[in-house]
Amino acid sequence: MDGLIGDYCFDCHDGDVDKGGLNLEALLGMPFHEQTETWEKVVRKLDGRQMPPIGEDRPSEKLFNQMSSELSEALDQIAGEHPDPGRTETFRRLTRTEYQNAIRDLLSVQIDARAWLPKDESSHGFDNITVGSLSPTLLNRYITAAQRISRLAVGASEVKPGGETYRVPADVTQENHVEGLPLGTRGGLLISHTFSHDAEYEIKVRLARDRNEEIEGLNGTYELDFLLDDQRIRRFTVKPPEIAKDYESVDRNLVVRIPVTAGLHQVGVTFVDHSDALLERKRQPYTVAFNMHRHPRLSPAIYQVNINGPFNIEGAGESESRRKIFITRPDQPSQEDACAEKILSNLMRHAYRRPVDAEDLVQPMAFYRREQAGGGFEAGIEAALGAILISPEFLFRVEEDPADVGPDAVYRISDIQLASRLSFFLWSSIPDEELLELAMRGELSKANHLEEQTRRMLADPRARSLVTNFADQWLYLRNLDGLTPDARLFPDFDENLRQAFRKETGLFFEHVLTENRSALELLKCDYTYLNERLARHYGIKGIHGDHFRKVNLAPELHRGGLLRQGSILSVTSYATRTSPVIRGNWILSNLLGVPPPPPPPDVPALDENTVDSSLSMRERLAQHRANVACASCHNILDPVGFSLENFDAVGRWREMEKGRPVDASGGFPDGREFVGVGALEEALLDRPELFVGTLAEKMLTFALGRGIESFDAPAIRQIIREAKEDDFRMHSVILAVVNSQPFQKRKTLP
Repeated sequence: MDGLIGDYCFDCHDGDVDKGGLNLEALLGMPFHEQTETWEKVVRKLDGRQMPPIGEDRPSEKLFNQMSSELSEALDQIAGEHPDPGRTETFRRLTRTEYQNAIRDLLSVQIDARAWLPKDESSHGFDNITVGSLSPTLLNRYITAAQRISRLAVGASEVKPGGETYRVPADVTQENHVEGLPLGTRGGLLISHTFSHDAEYEIKVRLARDRNEEIEGLNGTYELDFLLDDQRIRRFTVKPPEIAKDYESVDRNLVVRIPVTAGLHQVGVTFVDHSDALLERKRQPYTVAFNMHRHPRLSPAIYQVNINGPFNIEGAGESESRRKIFITRPDQPSQEDACAEKILSNLMRHAYRRPVDAEDLVQPMAFYRREQAGGGFEAGIEAALGAILISPEFLFRVEEDPADVGPDAVYRISDIQLASRLSFFLWSSIPDEELLELAMRGELSKANHLEEQTRRMLADPRARSLVTNFADQWLYLRNLDGLTPDARLFPDFDENLRQAFRKETGLFFEHVLTENRSALELLKCDYTYLNERLARHYGIKGIHGDHFRKVNLAPELHRGGLLRQGSILSVTSYATRTSPVIRGNWILSNLLGVPPPPPPPDVPALDENTVDSSLSMRERLAQHRANVACASCHNILDPVGFSLENFDAVGRWREMEKGRPVDASGGFPDGREFVGVGALEEALLDRPELFVGTLAEKMLTFALGRGIESFDAPAIRQIIREAKEDDFRMHSVILAVVNSQPFQKRKTLP
């Protein structure tokens, strides 16, 4: 090893040159086990083939592998002798997503936490890392949320009528059927709404208007259906203003007041499709015009739906949440306190994710007794539930060190802590009864129980949070919400397409996950998920209807893995053009785990106003790279991103750019060259351990709620080895993460 380093590394990293702050001459003179952090950085550079740089004398592929392998084996041996699983934070607040899911699983109450709680800031690519604090302002938001949730769940309070407003984004096309609504309808909105009581509720619709407050697309008479749980409750006839006398009167009477039982119901509002509207849509092409960045409506559309109430309350009803809360009921007043203790103990056990004792009951029972005295048994339970929901034991995940473990020591976390780690990793939510019971008996970490529980939980629908929470963040899908391509250059982009982008990638990742396919299928495959809107955008014929389905693809359609999907291609572009720089950085950082160094502070931006607009993106970036300060990063980033240049800024395939054939030739920092997305995929698959190692790093970051450090590298390599034995199948990667030392152990402070 020393000879190889001397042959290829000393020219840049001896005591005189010392490039990058690395003095190998001095490093080799130090005890190896004291410099593992530096040597792990060397291994990462070797694995990424980033050093020696292109143009210098470089080892053969065989020697690269030999150097990396020998260093890794030595580092793994030291890690085995001196384990360091790292340290998660002792207190970590639930993220907004985790809070919403926890409420769902604890109380069977569906809420939209985005409307009640602020967005969590991200670090290391995920939002469950910088959540250690609880400011007074945020605490007030949690108190308000707890009050609303406890009222929805229990329904004991005599509430004043209120309302919820559900709005359709302005650029959603409503000319076609909406998935989940009855066939033969078009447009509209399907709402999951929790009704707090058995009572009357008012459902009111307002139609979409243009900037002049005139209802859009109202060029005839239309029928509008109100639905509750798939059953039509009222049909309205919507007439044009010359018949209805004025625009306000058109939708003033689009309101119903109906009795609804407490609990979760589906409310739908949609237009009846008819042949005239269908012919009108076929006759006129779909475009986005400069009408407040929306397409001109060809027929009327829903702007918002208001659900108001409750009115004339008959009672709390028997909702799913009440059945979950009231596991026992008193037959006489003398039994109320005992029943309350049993109910609250059960709720706290699941909310706090641990056994509860008499001391835990003191505060909730105080809230219970205060309200029970004046409002009765259920009012007391509602008040106590509100107190549980603002307890730090619920809002925070707590991992305290055992009292009998000394400083700077490694210990295995308790089964109770392991259960929470597992459930928040796989479900972004609290443990269920089976997992919690196993942990409380101290059996979760024994024998095959952990693997059995992991596989059981992956088969549960709640594991879809790995799609909606983990993959959404890893793949930047959350950035789609802020995606606004220039309407002049991309006139057919709208909210429907944005949603289709997200759904394609979500269904694709979910398929690979739930079917336990190889993780490498994320990089290359011959299928995707399409509906008519997305297929039309991609230029794929024969796909009809709004529902998504798995579609097998011919090579000439240029679709398949992640790098060919509109979601990824759009979030790595600018509003007006592609960005080989952003795309290259995304691939190096998210797929290969070898991000480029941060740019120096004196790097100028690519000036769109001074560069000749007739030049291709490759030519414009070539001018940018002429600046020495820019070249160091762009020489790494640009070639990778250029291989995706056949896809425009909204993911459409193109052969020409500015009247000339697209040049999609690219390469990696290791000197490999290729042309186009297919060759890029093959280059990624040539060394699958890099991609799977990056996936493992991202999963471990998400699972632990902390950034990956150099001492985690041996665990990552072990995850890769274990997953490789099963063809890198997704469940094998996840099981290896769960079985890893960082996931199951923790280190005390020095």
